Amino acid sequence: MISAKIDAIKADLGEAVTLIAVSKTKPKEMIIEAMQNGHVDFGENKVQELVDKHESLPKDIRWHMIGHLQRNKVKYIAPFVHLIHGVDSERLLNEINKQGLRNNRVINCLLQFHIAEETSKFGFSLEEVKSIIAQNKLQELTNVCIKGVMGMATFTDNKNQIETEFKKLASYYNEIKETMGTETFKVISMGMSGDFKIAVDNGSNMVRIGSTIFGPR
Repeated sequence: MISAKIDAIKADLGEAVTLIAVSKTKPKEMIIEAMQNGHVDFGENKVQELVDKHESLPKDIRWHMIGHLQRNKVKYIAPFVHLIHGVDSERLLNEINKQGLRNNRVINCLLQFHIAEETSKFGFSLEEVKSIIAQNKLQELTNVCIKGVMGMATFTDNKNQIETEFKKLASYYNEIKETMGTETFKVISMGMSGDFKIAVDNGSNMVRIGSTIFGPR
């Protein structure tokens, strides 16, 4: 049932969009079921749960840290995490780089931008990231690879507002990509169960879907 839902969503998304199955709070048995047809990208938003699942589930899973990440917890996921979506400060970037060095890994990251109206959401402003790039600080982070951008739209039924916010993130992505000029910068992670179709229509190539696959929490 779960793997069939994943297959249906993937067919709808097309090959150009990566699906992250958000498995937070869900039992490991559901993840095993979701893997039946070869799905390997799963997202968690709590470090302890991510570590527990990594330790007890197949090692070919690509784990995505999609929640807010505290600097003092980076060390727990640094040995294995596939992609950290929510990098929202320069200090966090520096800590990820330090832990990457300790683990002899280059850790993949997305820069999270604050595009929503809610002040409770985290993220860089465009000006902050442009300043970091202008000072060549990203080049100094030898154990971090910036893969792209991530953002969350306002939790609202107003589709026009959601679309406006997604367009804003896509424009940030285009501006940063032009400045950085690197082949590895290619991900726009935006869109969840309630708004992923709007996100894809506005340039998203990575979506984070949980309840549509696993059911409500």
